[in-house]
Amino acid sequence: MADITAAMVMKLRDETGLPMMECKKALKETDGDFELAKQKARESGKKIMAIRADRTTEEGRLAAHASIKPPVGAMIELQVESAPVAKHEDVVALANDLATQLATGPGAKTPEELWKQPAPSRKGTTLQEWKEEIEGKMREVLKLARVTRVDVPTGAYVHHDGKSGVLLEVEGGDDELAKSVAMHVAAMKPQATTTAELDAALVKKERDILTEQARKEGKPENIIEKMIEGRMRNFYAEHVLSEQPFVKDDKQTVGKIASAGGMKLKKFHRWQLGETSAAAEAK
Repeated sequence: MADITAAMVMKLRDETGLPMMECKKALKETDGDFELAKQKARESGKKIMAIRADRTTEEGRLAAHASIKPPVGAMIELQVESAPVAKHEDVVALANDLATQLATGPGAKTPEELWKQPAPSRKGTTLQEWKEEIEGKMREVLKLARVTRVDVPTGAYVHHDGKSGVLLEVEGGDDELAKSVAMHVAAMKPQATTTAELDAALVKKERDILTEQARKEGKPENIIEKMIEGRMRNFYAEHVLSEQPFVKDDKQTVGKIASAGGMKLKKFHRWQLGETSAAAEAK
């Protein structure tokens, strides 16, 4: 039997990220054949993670990739088991690669399709292989909860903690302005892009409340409507993206900032880590 040295064990550990005892065991079982031991160690790790596949993944991070030219935007949600792992540099890099590949590759309708594609920052490695490598090191389950891609000019923003993200569909403008408005959406959480898109039932309810208040104030019926229109502007400024004061310059609305930059706001997709796809689409 080959002599299994500490250096061999350390090298296998460095290349696989697996525990020392597992590396030593793999080397012994393969009589010191390093490449075979590496394969065996990884297969062992896959079996362990298969058993743990149903574990709860309540932490994780979002990642996005977008541009005006070429016109594309993509966002993914990668879930893990614990907050420290969600912040690990390997997990952050994998999430970014998933979003980049989704945007710049052939696209993918399901997470399964995306996993099979190459990792942009790791030549010769698929996203699935990189995922399995990280799982072997971290001993935590990684799940790609949802993916989306739009083939239109898009801006994107993901908060630094990776827990909220936005894709903003636009016409015209540039990448920097689109990103700035996407950041505004993440911060101010509008319910609609324009007043015309705001839920009609919500608008009616607010108008009825304001009308009743005006009547209780004893205002004449012939001026109530004008009063209501003025007060509704404040309501729109709270709920509608184009009417909200811009976070970087609250003296101007987002709509005016966009218009000045030659940009038309079309639609936004705002995600929060852990929310269901149905909840996201309902926004």
